[in-house]
Amino acid sequence: MSVADNLAPIRQAIGSQPVKLIAVTKTATTAQIEEAFQLGVTEFGENRIQNAQKRRADLPPAVATNSKWHFIGHLQTNKVKQVVGEFALIHSVDSLRLAQEISEASLKKGIVQPVLLQVKVTADPGKSGFSPEELLELFPSLLDLSGIDIQGLMTMAPYTDDRFVWKRCFSGLKELRDQLSGQHGIALKELSMGMSDDWEEAIACGATMIRLGRAIFAS
Repeated sequence: MSVADNLAPIRQAIGSQPVKLIAVTKTATTAQIEEAFQLGVTEFGENRIQNAQKRRADLPPAVATNSKWHFIGHLQTNKVKQVVGEFALIHSVDSLRLAQEISEASLKKGIVQPVLLQVKVTADPGKSGFSPEELLELFPSLLDLSGIDIQGLMTMAPYTDDRFVWKRCFSGLKELRDQLSGQHGIALKELSMGMSDDWEEAIACGATMIRLGRAIFAS
C-alpha cells in the first residue's frame, strides 16, 4: 500500500480530534517521507541523531525547513549537545540527570528546549522512564530547570496484544498528568502515547500525539 492509502484510514479515525500525527521515519525511504509531506504530514520522528541529520540532508530544502522533527529514542547523556536545539521536541527525558544535562546544554546555547518526560506507567524491565511515584517526587526539581520547557508526558505500552494492558497504561499516564497539573498549576498539554499497533486505544485514552512508523510507511 502507498503512504496515501495508509494515511487515509488513520486520518479518518482521528477526525477532528486534536491529535498530532508524528510520522516515525526509521524505516521510511526519502521518497516516502516526501510523499507524506505532500499529503500534509509535517511532523516527523527519529530515534537517532545521525539518522535525523541524514534524513534532513537528503530531503528537498522545502521539506526539511517546513517540517518539525521530534527526537523519540533513548537519549544518552553524551549525545545531549548534539540533540539540543536540533529538534522541536525531545520525547524521551527519562531521568533527572538527563533533564539536568539538557537544561545545561540549552542554557549554553541560549535556548529553552521543549521536552516530554518519559514515564514507565506499568512495570516493564525492557523500557526506561520515571516510575509514576518517582516522577511525583522529582517533579519540583524538574520544574526548577530553566533550560527545559516541560510540555507533557510520554509513554510506551508493554509489548503485548492485550488491549486492556494498553488502556491501563495510557489511562495511567493521563491520570498522572492530571495529578501533576493539579498539584503544580502547570498545563502539561501533551500526552505522547500510541504507536502503530495501539494508537487507537491511545487516542481513546486522551493522547495528543501518536508516533506511527509502520502504520504509515509499510508497503
